[in-house]
Amino acid sequence: RFWPKSRNTYPKQFIDILGSGKSLLQLTYQRFLKICPAENIYILSNEIYIEIIEQQLGLQAKNNIIAEPCRRNTAPCITYACFKISELNPEANIIIAPSDHLILNEDLFISALNEAVHFASENDALITLGITPTRPDTGYGYIKFESGALAIKRVTEFLEKPPLDKAIAFLKSGDYVWNAGIFIWNVGSILKAIEKHATGLFSIFNHKNIYNTFDEQKFISDNYPSSDNISIDYAIMEKADNVFTITGDFGWSDLGTWASLHEVIPKDSDSNAFNGKASILEDTRNCLIQIPNEKIAVIKGLNDFIIVDDGHVLLIYPKDLEQEIKKISNSVVEQLGTGYQ
Repeated sequence: RFWPKSRNTYPKQFIDILGSGKSLLQLTYQRFLKICPAENIYILSNEIYIEIIEQQLGLQAKNNIIAEPCRRNTAPCITYACFKISELNPEANIIIAPSDHLILNEDLFISALNEAVHFASENDALITLGITPTRPDTGYGYIKFESGALAIKRVTEFLEKPPLDKAIAFLKSGDYVWNAGIFIWNVGSILKAIEKHATGLFSIFNHKNIYNTFDEQKFISDNYPSSDNISIDYAIMEKADNVFTITGDFGWSDLGTWASLHEVIPKDSDSNAFNGKASILEDTRNCLIQIPNEKIAVIKGLNDFIIVDDGHVLLIYPKDLEQEIKKISNSVVEQLGTGYQ
């Protein structure tokens, strides 16, 4: 999503994309340290990234990495993690969150999660965090909820990414929120839902004597690849009848595009956002500039451009054509090799 800075071997969660000195993974980890101790934070990841995770999070996280041997979307890795955690604590309340999202209003976010955890501990409920929409965005899935005075509301429908006219209607109604892919539940509730709605997954991972033993890694290596490639939304959330949401404007972004990054980071008086050393800009507006610290960019006469230098690739591209970058990156890989993937 952030090519050329983000590559298959070093995806965006490991990059200091905000210029804060910390990667998105490190920022997410620090955020959850405000909710629970380090020993209760587990990192779910493909096994090819274990070394990077250990480098970025240190020894405190080393023993809490749950590695998947191959990519199978979110439902299998969440199922695996929940069975493993259930063996450690059958009463555990669990928060599932992506490692590469931005949360600007952390106090409100943490307050909402604590309220959701309390609700999940007392009810057979699967809770999803809903983001109050700020615009009619066609790039997100939506959640419809029942109106009411309580902070936690029953979900009535999950909706795919809508066309613009529907997104406008959703925004006006006030009964729809963006689906952030952040979930809260008691481990017993989610395992019961998996057994009911995703029987194949349940049967693969329902071997409780395996988890947290020396046999776990071999069991996962042998059985994980047979899991369905399916998201937790499709496998469980859209089928279950005990789904709730807690909503808020948390200053959230999934940082899915360079343009979305430009929206949330500081800008100068001409709406230019840049990291690295101070750049020299003349007659340049509304640009996103990402250059290495050892370089200086001198730019004149550009409006609405993305300028990214990762040390090996220099990208200069109109912001309104950003959707073409994926195609361009594929062409670079085809012509110059997988080192640019």
